[in-house]
Amino acid sequence: MTVAEPETSGPQPEVRATVGGLRGVWESGTAVFRGIPFAEPPVHGLRFAAPRPVRGWSGVREALAYGPPPPQGGHFGMDASSREAPGDDWLTVNVWSPDPAPGAGLPVMVWIHGGAYVIGTSGLPEYDGGRLARDGVVVVTFNYRVGIEGFAQIEGAPSNRGLLDQIAALTWVRDNIRAFGGDPDQVTVFGQSAGAGSVAALLAMDRAAGLFRRAVVQSATGTLFTPDLAADITAACAAELGLRPTVDELSAVAPRELSVAADAVGAKLEQWDRRWGLAAYRSIVFSPVVDGEVLTVTPWQALADGAGRDIELLVGHTRDEQRLFTAVSGLLGEVGEAQAETALAKLAPGADGARRYREAFPAARPDELYELVHSDWLFRMPSLHLAEAQTTAGGRAHVYELTWPAPGMGGALGACHGLDVPLVFGNLDRGQTALLIGEAPSPEAEALSARMRTAWTSFAAHGDPGWPAYDTRQRLVQRLDTESAVLAYPEESSRRIWQDHTFPPLPLVGD
Repeated sequence: MTVAEPETSGPQPEVRATVGGLRGVWESGTAVFRGIPFAEPPVHGLRFAAPRPVRGWSGVREALAYGPPPPQGGHFGMDASSREAPGDDWLTVNVWSPDPAPGAGLPVMVWIHGGAYVIGTSGLPEYDGGRLARDGVVVVTFNYRVGIEGFAQIEGAPSNRGLLDQIAALTWVRDNIRAFGGDPDQVTVFGQSAGAGSVAALLAMDRAAGLFRRAVVQSATGTLFTPDLAADITAACAAELGLRPTVDELSAVAPRELSVAADAVGAKLEQWDRRWGLAAYRSIVFSPVVDGEVLTVTPWQALADGAGRDIELLVGHTRDEQRLFTAVSGLLGEVGEAQAETALAKLAPGADGARRYREAFPAARPDELYELVHSDWLFRMPSLHLAEAQTTAGGRAHVYELTWPAPGMGGALGACHGLDVPLVFGNLDRGQTALLIGEAPSPEAEALSARMRTAWTSFAAHGDPGWPAYDTRQRLVQRLDTESAVLAYPEESSRRIWQDHTFPPLPLVGD
């Protein structure tokens, strides 16, 4: 990859971290360190094992290029394996610091990328932390194992290896971030989609206690698996290669081949509908597993029990979460009554959920009902319920809804899933952002991005994004748009339909 030339005078930035010396590069006045290993490569004897802390080094290590992405398939037309240099040093962190001095004491924001637990890498241009760091925070991004490597239920391996990688990265931050100018006692973990689902899981995990003070959950996925379902899906992936789902057999297969096998299963999920239920219907191959050891209960139950009472929480979603997936699947403008009825029957909560949706939205067209119930089931209600559980247990939460319509694709995407990512990072002109923002960011996009960056960094510094905390009486939230405002939660009809739902782990439903 091409590394930008330093844009400040003087030598390249160097730090002395616990693991060893590091030399980075100056970019727009920010010190950037890329591709720093936080764990030993999970290959050979460490394949499918819990992450092992990286061994330190002597001298000064160059930290100029992103590490290689973890093995993954080509979902959504994205093949991260071709983006960076090859290698097996998958577990690396990247740091952006406006003041890389040990005594700077800056707030730290640690990003967990999304990607349905099957794709993603911290090296995407959308996740460049430079613009956000210039607002006075140290930004950290990192890779974690996805797909079969990170989330398959394999005999002889710990569950949720991807979550264990995330804890290892946060442990590295605790032990090393002071050298980059960060305050290890002021760490905010933030993520979107599967990254937000990961943040929610971390809130429920004893192993993550003390590693962060604040959490930002952007459009959390509501999907978790039971061990039976996760094991059955893994068995199907192994069967593609004529193998059993054990460490001994799968560790002998090249990671890329396992990703291809998982892609093959994902391409024919309709034949598993009667066995895998909603996981098959929504094409979800991997998710965190409520295994009773690494993840003992769901995040909603954990927060209701008070697990996050001392963690300050910022949580929200976009208004039109499903629209992006409808467009990608070629169904935009094509959803009919039969598809809407199927979606309501499968996803709406309770025996009368479909009826309640039709009564609550009597003028809604089939495509609108389809998108509403999909948005609510997968992202909107899981996110809201985190705030409800947190505040009910005596904790503090701030809630937002992004309603600004994406100008890309002629405005057809609305305030869709993923729109918040470029706005929060301030990267409005790189990567795949043009699909959402358009080729040239408008003044409205720039202004909204600035407001969101201010809210996120203020929350990281002080626990206050600039609007009132959520409670179960007024339910005040921040609407993020060209005309932002604090108002009662806008999706009240959906909230009422889902108020008694608990988001249990998805089960294995039949033969």
